[in-house]
Amino acid sequence: MEPLRIGVLGAARISVAAIVGAAQLTGARLVAVAARDHARASAFAAEHGVERVLASYADVLADPEVEAVYNPLANGLHGPWNLAALAAGKHVLTEKPSASNADEAREVRDAAARSGLVFMEAFHYLYHPVAQRILDVAGSGEIGELHHVEVHMEIPSPPDGDLRWSLPLAGGGLMDVGCYGLHLLRVLGRVAGGAPHVTGAAGREHARHRGVDEWLRAELAFPGGATGVVHSSMAADEVRMTAHLVGSRGELSAANFAVPGRDDRIRVTAGGSEREERPGLRPSYAYQLEAFTAAVRDGVPVPTDADDAVATAELIDECYRAAGFAPRPRSAPVG
Repeated sequence: MEPLRIGVLGAARISVAAIVGAAQLTGARLVAVAARDHARASAFAAEHGVERVLASYADVLADPEVEAVYNPLANGLHGPWNLAALAAGKHVLTEKPSASNADEAREVRDAAARSGLVFMEAFHYLYHPVAQRILDVAGSGEIGELHHVEVHMEIPSPPDGDLRWSLPLAGGGLMDVGCYGLHLLRVLGRVAGGAPHVTGAAGREHARHRGVDEWLRAELAFPGGATGVVHSSMAADEVRMTAHLVGSRGELSAANFAVPGRDDRIRVTAGGSEREERPGLRPSYAYQLEAFTAAVRDGVPVPTDADDAVATAELIDECYRAAGFAPRPRSAPVG
């Protein structure tokens, strides 16, 4: 298979693991990068083997050698540059969430549908064997009928000037980390009678950033009667990315479902016994890039497509409203 030729928008920290490391493991080519700070883009390219440094994001989209774009920009810039990349005829792998709010996500979905291009939202955890085992066990009946799901997505506070605290750039804990928990609950709807809906939420606004959630707790319910809670925080004492499923006959716990390459432990308690599974520490980003490449080269469908992105954005907006926040505003494209 011909290596996928990727252009990178920006030199964000997440790019090192999410696309540089994944490209090294899968054989993809990073042919171009641009950043608002040209010197930063040059340093990024030199350190990580990107073939060319271009002057702007628009130049990356115009480059005929770039066939796919990776968008790791600030949340508020996902939607505008995803739309621009699709308009330029490029396949898109975008960091999550794909847009600032559900209305913008629908616009991106419609543009992707018109284009016929591959659009993939980077909920990388879903492509890892840990996620597959969670779904397999939950759907097998081993722990019985699903009753409750508890997810913690918590990290220590970023610096005060971090873009994740910017409301104009669609910042907030739910956008940054909590969306993983909401996505997992949506996926578990496959074994819980359908997609969950929000029944209540509460959160705390950052003291110096109006409208931006420092933490948010969302309560959800599934059509089949099960309940779920997502704890989202960018003000925690330590990193915690756990999922705990309680069924009528047992339980399942995942130590780090969101970044399973760091900790792949799954513990299943059922039928009077307990076992630990270790599906593997290969990075979820590598599995994700392989799935994206297969979609571009062979038309293999991806589960985190533009329709899936809209459903997640709708649930995020629903949580914000229930907790007394407004959905994130749209941003103008810059860079």
